Amino acid sequence: MIAKKKNRGPRGSVSAGSYKQETDFKAPFIQKSTEDEKAIRDKLNMAFMFSALDEKEKDQVIGACAQRKAVAKEAVITEGEEGDCLYIVGSGTLACTKIFAGNTEPTSLKTYQPGEAFGELALLYNAPRAATITANEDCILWKLDRDTFNYIVKDASRKKRQKYEELLEKVELLSTMETYERQALADAFSEHTFKKGDYIITEGEDGKDLFFLQEGEAAAMKN
Repeated sequence: MIAKKKNRGPRGSVSAGSYKQETDFKAPFIQKSTEDEKAIRDKLNMAFMFSALDEKEKDQVIGACAQRKAVAKEAVITEGEEGDCLYIVGSGTLACTKIFAGNTEPTSLKTYQPGEAFGELALLYNAPRAATITANEDCILWKLDRDTFNYIVKDASRKKRQKYEELLEKVELLSTMETYERQALADAFSEHTFKKGDYIITEGEDGKDLFFLQEGEAAAMKN
């Protein structure tokens, strides 16, 4: 992807979708126990959708989440209905099914496990629920409202992309990449924080990650 490209025609434009403008939006806050806050944070850290959030934004999302209990065989969301929230699975599993055109019986798509989120498509695209999610057993869910999702989670994704694109533009190794490719690479980033004295990589270990220094200084040493 980062090899130099020659003699190529112009690439068509790509839209990242529209986002809400900055406002004075304030997320709701629902008081929780320390144990519940930790449980939600652990689940957020597992869910890819929330990977763009910084710690302050995670705190806002955690504060806005409301607990929702579902009993076995209960349909938490139903295909075709209007959606006004998403759910993060705290405990238990849920079945995702959909009735495709030409069929009368639902088709099983997947099983949601603790740490996964569902229901976001209706919020992202302002569309009816695309599938039915049914509890396989008694479940504990964390419910996040549409406004908090739109103003914090979606906006965080936009800011993350913009920040990492600007960083990538400064890296000489990636100077031949096109805008679309930098966007794709920026979307794949995850942010890690290291304290003074921490080892980021260690000589002799298998290399699985590539790091870009965003802030601070790091020293390279070799035995």
